[in-house]
Order: sequence, then structure tokens, then C-alpha cells
Amino acid sequence: MAKKESIFTKDVVLVMAASFFFIFSNMYCNPLINGYAQKLGASSAFAGIIVGMMSIVAMFLRPIAGNMTDHYSKYGLAFLGGMLCFVGVMGYVITPNSGLLLVFRLINGLGYVLCTVCMTTWLSYLVPFNHVGEAMSFYGLMNALAMAFAPAVSINLYRIIGYRDAIIISALSALMVVITVQFVGNRAKPEPQAQKTKKFHLKIIQRDSLPVAALTALFAIPYFATQADIVAYTEQRHLPIAVGSYFLIYAVILLAIRLFLRNQFDTVRFGPWLITSTVATAFYLIMLTVMKTNFEMALAAAGMAFGYGLIYSVCQSTAMMLAPESERGLASSTFFLGLDIGMTLGPVIGGIVDSTMPVKWFYPVMLIIIPLILLIYLFNRRKLNSAVSNH
Repeated sequence: MAKKESIFTKDVVLVMAASFFFIFSNMYCNPLINGYAQKLGASSAFAGIIVGMMSIVAMFLRPIAGNMTDHYSKYGLAFLGGMLCFVGVMGYVITPNSGLLLVFRLINGLGYVLCTVCMTTWLSYLVPFNHVGEAMSFYGLMNALAMAFAPAVSINLYRIIGYRDAIIISALSALMVVITVQFVGNRAKPEPQAQKTKKFHLKIIQRDSLPVAALTALFAIPYFATQADIVAYTEQRHLPIAVGSYFLIYAVILLAIRLFLRNQFDTVRFGPWLITSTVATAFYLIMLTVMKTNFEMALAAAGMAFGYGLIYSVCQSTAMMLAPESERGLASSTFFLGLDIGMTLGPVIGGIVDSTMPVKWFYPVMLIIIPLILLIYLFNRRKLNSAVSNH
């Protein structure tokens, strides 16, 4: 029997590493920006807008960035995106007020959208077409781990060294993106002849992936609201818990889930995944509402891993399986657009709830997503469940 050729070439490992640093840099700051903005004089509502500004920028510019990846070197876009992230995060460190913090958040958002689009496309250039699914599975795992570990590190570290010094870690991670991509040999430059004959058509969404994007947005709202506000939430409730361990527990459980189920995302229909994640999401929102001990916090983190952590992978693979081969890049962009919307609405809704309601209502309000998720699934269940047979 011929030995299976590994997809993990030097270039693939380096691009995955650069993606990890990029996601880590951006997600590291999310739990800190809200409190940091308020420390600089922002109201709760304005702090929520500052937190969401990065994904607001990404939401509007993602289609443009997606088209840029077809016309420019993926290395060039990753380098530019990494530099913008570095400049934006260093701006957080030196800014004297919340107004300038918003400006630097916008710059960070420009880097975020460039890196998000080009890293995924770059990776697809580096592996054989029949191994793209396997590569994306590991790529998604790297991103999910960065999204989980970064908040765990930042929440614990800022308590020891303060906001500004803690944020420097995020800037160094962004700088590592710039350094890492220098060593990638295949810079994924578009073929000159293809560029001459290719007509430019700007497409914003992939229609078959729209229900997936909507579901991704809804599941992401409480996740990113928690990422942005859990520290302030526990402080306002005066809870004697180790909140810095929340995302660490989430990350460990998520890693176990992803490794155990790594071969199942292409074979199990969408429905069972959605029901499991919906129940888990309702569970962790209730646990975050009633929690008073570290054990209850750990249960909430586990629920989030089975809720958002699980459905993230399912939605990403479903979007790719539903789309025609010629529109898989657009399907990926559509999926991330849903993520951008959830990443934007989560902190904004959190800021509004925090400003207008008692803190005890912070998570019960988020339960409104549960019936919305079920409605979207019921109206699109045939299409969503057919994704596996299309693969």
C-alpha cells in the first residue's frame, strides 16, 4: 500500500502558523477593549461600538478583499494585513483617549479583513485539490484554538500587568504574522495570462451559503458578547470565580471535541449538529446567568464548546459543501460575513444591555437567538441536510 503523502509541507505549516498568530492577536484584545475603552472615558454603549468596529469594517470590506485575492499575491495581502494589525494594536497601547482608540480599532479591522480572506485562499493554493478539505479542517482547528486560548491569556495577564502592557503581547503576535510569511516559498501570485483573460465580476455573497451565514451570526452573538464582557460581567456581579480560566476550559474541551469528531463533519447531516449546539447554547447562557461558583463557570465553558465551538466547524464545512466548486471561495467569504455580523452585534448588544438593564439580564436577553436559530433551520432544513450528499 502506498504511503499517504502528508499535506504538511513547510509552506502549509508556516501559513497555518501565521494564521494562528493573526487570530491570536485579534482575539486576544477582544476581552480587554471594553474595559480599556471605559478606563479611557468611553460610555458602556460607546465601548461596545469600539469593540465591534473591527468587525464592522470587515463586514463592509470583505467582498472587496475577496476580489483582491484573485488579483494580487496572497503574500502581499498577508504582509499588508499583518502590518495594519500591528499598527492598529500598537495604537491601542499609546492612545490617550477613547476617540483615538476607535480610529486604531478601524486600522486593526482593515488588517483583520485582509488576513482573514487571503490566509484561507493562500492555504488552498498550497495543497492538492483533493486534500483541501483535510487542510481546512486543521486550519479551522488552529483558528478555533487561537480564538479560545487568546482570551484566556489576556484576561489573566491584564490583571497582573495592566491593560497597556498586556496589549503589547497582541502587537507582538501581529508582528509574528509579518515575520512568518517571509519564509513561505509559494507566494501564490495570480497567473499573468489568467489575469489578462479574466473578467472582473464583483460578487458579494454565495446564495446557497446564506442560511449558514445567518446561523453562524446568531451563534456568534453570545460568544463574542461573552468574550468582550465576561470580565466586566463577573466584576459587576461581584462573583468570587477565576474568570480567567473560562476560555482556557473552553479551549481544552474544544480541542478534545475537534480531535474526536475530526472525521465526522463530512458524513453527519447538519440537523443533529444544529440541535446539539442549540441545546448546548441555551445551557451555557443559563449557566452564565445563574453561576456563582467555579464549577458552574466550568459547566458554562463546556456548554459553549459544544454550542459555538462545535457549530463553527459544522457551518464552515457546510458552506463549502453547498457551494459549486467555482464559488467555494465566495462561500467561505459568505461564511465569514456571518461571523463578522455576530462579532459586531455581540459586543454592541452587550453594551446596550449593560447600559439599559440590570446586569442579571445580560445573558437571558441573549436567549432570543434560540427561536431564531430554529426558525432558520426549519425553513432551510432540506438544503442544509443535503450538504453531506453534495460532497
